[in-house]
Amino acid sequence: MPVKIAAILVLGAAGLIGGCSSKGELDSTGGVSAVRSACPVVGVPAGTGDVTLFDPPTSQAQSAIDVIAAITNVRSTCDDSGADIATNVTFDVQARRIKTDAARTVALPYFITVLRGGSNVVAKRVGTITLQFAAGQDRAQVSGTAGASVSRAAATLPPAIRERLTRRRKAGDEDAAVDPLTQPEVRQAVLAASFEALVGFQLNDAQLRYNATR
Repeated sequence: MPVKIAAILVLGAAGLIGGCSSKGELDSTGGVSAVRSACPVVGVPAGTGDVTLFDPPTSQAQSAIDVIAAITNVRSTCDDSGADIATNVTFDVQARRIKTDAARTVALPYFITVLRGGSNVVAKRVGTITLQFAAGQDRAQVSGTAGASVSRAAATLPPAIRERLTRRRKAGDEDAAVDPLTQPEVRQAVLAASFEALVGFQLNDAQLRYNATR
């Protein structure tokens, strides 16, 4: 599965660096504060946000295009108050068809997957979303929902890594000019505690190839 995110929403706020500064603001010591969320980043993996159906299904010619659908308006809410961080994702599917003579129902499979560290799939669920085209209408839209759960313990940085990231450094200190994230063990710990909840169409190999080459 491609892991490049086509649309991202950063959710929640679990402070990585304390104090009164907001994200991107200068703090009282002259440094720049940052905020790390315990909630997963939510988005759509590249190449899975739209799907094209053909008639006949074995053709991929322009003249054989039957239905085109796309996922849009991805939104989410996150509850990080418990031992598990629960994320609820909502999205719309907008579709257009070529033949409009009769009413039609189109069912499209979609997935939600939880990715850890940018590449490790730790959970995945597949569902179906159904579009209803009225007779004479070429467009339809429907809303969908999907949920994901992440262990708070897994999304929390170890105390030693957190201390190395948040420790205040003064000019003249030996490591004052060293970015902690350039240190492999720190970078790996941050990556291991980073999660994404990704929604997309469940495409077959032919559909994936079509999206990648069109």
